[in-house]
Amino acid sequence: MPSLIDSHSHPHFQAFKDDWREVIDSALAKDTWALLVGTQQETSKRGVEIAEMYDEGVYASIAIHPVHRHPSHYDENEISFQTRGEVFGYETYKKLAQSKKVVAIGESGLDYFHVPEGFDQNQVKQDQAKMFREHIELALELNLPMSIHCREAYDDLYNILKDYPKLRGVAHCYLGDVKQAEKFFKLGLYIGVTGIVTFKNAKQLHEVVKTVPLERILVETDCPYLTPEPHRGKRNLPEYVEFVARRIADLRKMDYNAVAEATTKSARSLFNI
Repeated sequence: MPSLIDSHSHPHFQAFKDDWREVIDSALAKDTWALLVGTQQETSKRGVEIAEMYDEGVYASIAIHPVHRHPSHYDENEISFQTRGEVFGYETYKKLAQSKKVVAIGESGLDYFHVPEGFDQNQVKQDQAKMFREHIELALELNLPMSIHCREAYDDLYNILKDYPKLRGVAHCYLGDVKQAEKFFKLGLYIGVTGIVTFKNAKQLHEVVKTVPLERILVETDCPYLTPEPHRGKRNLPEYVEFVARRIADLRKMDYNAVAEATTKSARSLFNI
């Protein structure tokens, strides 16, 4: 069993175009596995391609991120062009998911923070919700868990998720409160904790981490973003998930190895790896 699993990472993004193999190999050398999460068709395919190069320790999740539903979002760390605005191709992603290395559908969900200018906000929300439900249907058909993105939309997200009691998954980069987390747990979901937990001002997240059951927590980097202390300000790496686990151990006043073991066990169970 690996020491740690980075349950949400993007080392297949443009930010790693020159050294992705070294980055992944370095993580594996430190006994850290990684789930490569796609955000649109290009990065989903790339994640699968890279995961298939490894016998063990590297896996893929495929989906369209909600900000890519409409043409406006640009991130030089992610892709080399401005998003065209993508409609979810159910059969395309179903075919891509035939790879044994695809262990989840995601990241998909709702994002009310990045609502593009020039679009009706209500329409954007409706479009995101429709696409999220399409991802859920695919996950259920394929019996795969989901990596769920949510930003400033937890209530609406919950109202959708409760329609699908058989869905398994993780609320990636969780930033809600304890009460909301407990609602997700009742649906059978996990929460993903990123390097934000190492930030001094992340008081609400600290309270969540100290309060909720450890067995419902997964650790993740979301690299190249959200780099934890003491590397904040630099490009994040999958191996930095160790700093996330160590901070959780500190907050819970627990042994680090116990946190690493519990979060790894949960990730392996959820993603069947």
